[in-house]
Formats: sequence, structure tokens, C-alpha cells
Amino acid sequence: MVLIVRNNPYAYELEKLTSSFFPEEHVIVVIDGKLKDGSEPVLDGESKSVVVELVSTHDDMIRAQVSYFEDDVVITSLFEELPIFTDGVDNRSISLADSSDSIELHCAQLLYKVLSDVTGLDLGWGLLTGIRPSKLLIRLMDEKGEEEGIEYFKNCFLVSPKKAKLARNVASAEESVIATSKPDSFSLYISIPFCPTRCSYCSFVSSAVNTTSAKKIIEPYFENLCREIEYTGELASKSGIKMLSAYVGGGTPSTLSAAQIERLLKLVNSSFDLSSCSEFTFEAGRPDTITKDKLCAIRDGGIDRISINPQTMNDGVLNAVGRRHSAKDVIDVYNDARRLGFTNINMDLIAGLPTDTLDGFKYSLNKLIEMDPESITVHALAFKRSSDLNYTDGLFSTTRDTASMIDFANDTLYQNGYIPYYMYRQAKSVGNLENVGWCKDGYLSKYNIYMMEECHTILACGAGAVTKLKDPYGPNIERIFNFKYPFEYNDRFDEQILRKNRVLDFYGRSSLPKGD
Repeated sequence: MVLIVRNNPYAYELEKLTSSFFPEEHVIVVIDGKLKDGSEPVLDGESKSVVVELVSTHDDMIRAQVSYFEDDVVITSLFEELPIFTDGVDNRSISLADSSDSIELHCAQLLYKVLSDVTGLDLGWGLLTGIRPSKLLIRLMDEKGEEEGIEYFKNCFLVSPKKAKLARNVASAEESVIATSKPDSFSLYISIPFCPTRCSYCSFVSSAVNTTSAKKIIEPYFENLCREIEYTGELASKSGIKMLSAYVGGGTPSTLSAAQIERLLKLVNSSFDLSSCSEFTFEAGRPDTITKDKLCAIRDGGIDRISINPQTMNDGVLNAVGRRHSAKDVIDVYNDARRLGFTNINMDLIAGLPTDTLDGFKYSLNKLIEMDPESITVHALAFKRSSDLNYTDGLFSTTRDTASMIDFANDTLYQNGYIPYYMYRQAKSVGNLENVGWCKDGYLSKYNIYMMEECHTILACGAGAVTKLKDPYGPNIERIFNFKYPFEYNDRFDEQILRKNRVLDFYGRSSLPKGD
């Protein structure tokens, strides 16, 4: 697929929208006759293209035109004439989410209508390609009032009524949690970037523990991680900030031994003041790494929420994505966790996995609902450059099938008493679809909301982790990036610890109010 942009400064947003309709194709972008790197395009053999151009017609009007071609034959074309200025502001400086009268928005609307016409697809989120649609809706309702904000959200951005309802419900669930975040609040994230094997769809920085290189670095990694946790606790104490939630994620944290898990959690409890922490999650993850001894160590370490993630309850699909466990293993581990006293369990599913079908996905979701976890998170499959997964004919669910899976999940979870409480989208998600956390009343994950809505500082430890220092009185965020790979994290650990001192500098500038 070739996107040809002429006399138009909005190529980035138009490319993302085009990719939403053609996630299985590489979109080549040609801007005023050049590729994005400035080189000349060589497009021989490309049979499909869409052209978006702005053409001045007279002093105060401009024509936006979108045409779709196959083999140089125009299939469909739309155009509108628009005023160059809106309320005295040059439209070229207005972002897509800022004005229903902006030229960028009209270009996107035209492109959406043309691509919807030729593909037969109606994307539920319409023009929206950003990560957090509920955040945009909250802003619109604040600016315009609830009813007008929702109508604007649907009509200007071509969002379906079902998706608008979902975004509104997520926003409602988030409000009470966001209100608990204060200027001196923070949450803690700890990264365990190891897995028993690497799933084909995974793009996270994680290493399979069955490789020789990973086995050599796990122990020194764990020792350095413990040092970073202890030092980060000192920084938090000196900065006068209070922990509201904590999350041990990965990778698969349960690749650690029971003894390592016990030591890790004891260290967190001794390094941080947890008196204000109301939620501590451990992403136990894959059942082939979870034992009763590890569950006991997790429970005794003060964890009150765990995640057991099957992704599917179909053994054939598990095998297709490189998982080395069965659906029965999921059930057995879940039952062990219940017997050991865990009362807040999340389980994950992915819609659109290789070889899965709509009926297969329905079976998986219904099986999880039958098991009765406190929360279920449903992800739409996303194709990442760093994953091993690529589209292959006959292997994947179609965009329509994946959308049907997500629709089925949304309807069925509503019907079974689950509410949507947080949501985000990933680049290259099939059908531009969403990932949603669903929970029973009273069981929403505070960490997920704090992190997704960027309510307060996140102090992060471990390889690939990113500390986000949130301005207590404004929207600005400063980031401290840990080294990405475990070997680099180990080799340059002292340098990394020095970076963390920016936490003290940041809170020295923030003038936090003293505690009560």
C-alpha cells in the first residue's frame, strides 16, 4: 500500500489511519514526491495507492481531495472545499483532536470514508489512532459538557456508539481512582525481563530463560535489581513521596525461584514505606512457571493481587504462539492460587491470535468467566516490529473476526457483571482495536489507572524500565530510562544508578507540601 501525500503537512496522522485499515501491509509514504528519508521512491509493482492532497483554489479556500487507486485506475474519490482559516487561526497548526473545523480533521475524515468504502470496514474508533481514547473524551466533556462532548467525540471523530459508551464507562471508573492521587504520590514498578520461552507475538524486552546467555545473566541481574530497589527506596524517602501502588511485571516474574521471590518482596517491604500502599500486584503470568512454593512466597510477601495469563484456553492456539503449557495447566494453577488464599486474580486473553477462530475465542472467554476471576483483561493482537509474528495467509484471524471477538467480549463481560475500568491501544493493533481491563465491582487495578492516565510519578527498577517523574502541579513528565537489555543493565549498572539521582533533583524543584 502506498500513501501519497501532496501539499499536506499531516502525513503522520494519515499514515497511522491508513495502517489501521491495512495492518497486514507495509504502508509506503511518499510526501511531495519523496520518501520520508528524502530519497526517491521506487514503486514498481505496487498495485494499490491512496492520494491525499491539498490544492489551493483561491485566496481563502483550499480543496482537500482523497483518491484510491488500484493499478493506476481510480476506484473512488472524495473532496471538500474548506476555509484556510478557522477563527483566525491557521489550521496547519491545529492538531487532529483540537478542532472539528481543522483541515487535518477534514483530511482524515475524507481518507476514512474512502478507505471504508473500498475495504468495507467500519473501524469502531473511527479516526482515533492514539493510545488513550478515554483521556480525549474526558477532556472534551470537561470543555463542552458531558452530552455535547460525547456527541462531538462520535460525530467529528466517527467513533461508533458502542466504542463511545465504552470510553465513557472507562472514564467513569477511572475518576474515583484518579482522585486519590496527590502531588506527593508515586507508584513502583519492578521489571523481571525473563520468560520460559518467547511468545511469537511478544515485543517486550525479555529473554527466554532456556538460552545459555540468559542463564548466565539472571543471577547478576537479580543482585543488581535488589541494589536498585534498595537505592530507589532511599530516594523516595528523601524526596518525601508516598507509595500508592506497586507492580512486579515482566517478562514473567515467576521465572524467579521461590527463594528469589521471597527475597525480592522482603526487600521491597524493608526499602519502602508501604503504609499508604493500597495495592501490590505480582504478574505471575504463565502457568508453566508457577509452583505452589512460588505462590506461597508471593502471598507471604504481601502481594494482594496476582495475574495468571492464559491468553487463550485452546491448546492448539497456545502451541501456535510458542507457549509450552496447556489450558488444563491454567485451571490447575488458578485452583492452587484460590486454595492458598488469593482473593484478587486477573486473567488475560488476546483476540486475534494465530489459528484462533471466533468460536474458539468465545470458548476461551466463557471458560474464564466460568472460573470466576475478579478481573479479565482482553487485548487485541498487535503486530510489533520486534516480535517474531508477521501476517501469513491463512494463519490469522481476519480484521473482521478480531473485531467480532472484541465485540463479543465487551457484550459478554457487561452481561456477566464486569465493568471496564482502564483501556489503551497499541500501534499496529488489528483493526485499530483496544485493550480493556474488566473487573467486578471493587476490584479495579489502581496501578493500571495511575500508570495509564499518568496521574503521578512512577519509580521503575530493572532492565527496560522507565521512571516517569510527573510534575505535581502540571502535565509535564521527565523520564529516566534504564538500560534496555539485561546484559547492558548489568554491565553499566553504576552509570544507571547515577541517573536515578535526578529523582532528588526533581523533587527538590517541585516544592511538595509537607505531609499532614
